[in-house]
Amino acid sequence: MSPKQTRSAGASRVQAVDHPLRRRLLDLLAVEGPSTVSILSARTGEMVGNISHHLKVLATAGVIEEVPELAKDKRERWWKSAWSSYSWKLEEGEPGADLIGGVAEESNVTYRAGKVRDWVARRAEYGAAWDESAMSVDVWLRLTPERMAELRDRLQEVLEDFVDHPSTEPEAEPVYLFAQGVPARP
Repeated sequence: MSPKQTRSAGASRVQAVDHPLRRRLLDLLAVEGPSTVSILSARTGEMVGNISHHLKVLATAGVIEEVPELAKDKRERWWKSAWSSYSWKLEEGEPGADLIGGVAEESNVTYRAGKVRDWVARRAEYGAAWDESAMSVDVWLRLTPERMAELRDRLQEVLEDFVDHPSTEPEAEPVYLFAQGVPARP
């Protein structure tokens, strides 16, 4: 079973994840699995020292962890994502939490929209089967906060099943999925 997805997070943890390169490193670890600084440097085009710094920030925040059993010697360090997905709740009353949370949420919206824009621009590269299976869902619901929490938890259970049992066929591709549910006005 996947690690618990929702964590109470101090502002420093949210700030650690809310950085473009660190977000990309988390994506690479989630999609490609455990990796070393050198491998991540080659994948991103960033210098090894820069990658090492950002991995240290992520490790200190507790969102990645070392995988010592993969190391061939004492100098080699492998890292993996600590969780399969991330959902944050900032701690009540922490100084600056409202501002940091708001900036991080805005950054997440931009990040998610960028993934969708990239798909739209590149969809022809994937072919008809992917074009037909891609999804975009939006719906208006009338819910209480308790029912919204129930919906969130049930969706998380379904997603955890797909995380725990990924497709292994050669045509399987990484798929980015996000859902957002917030009170809104038409």
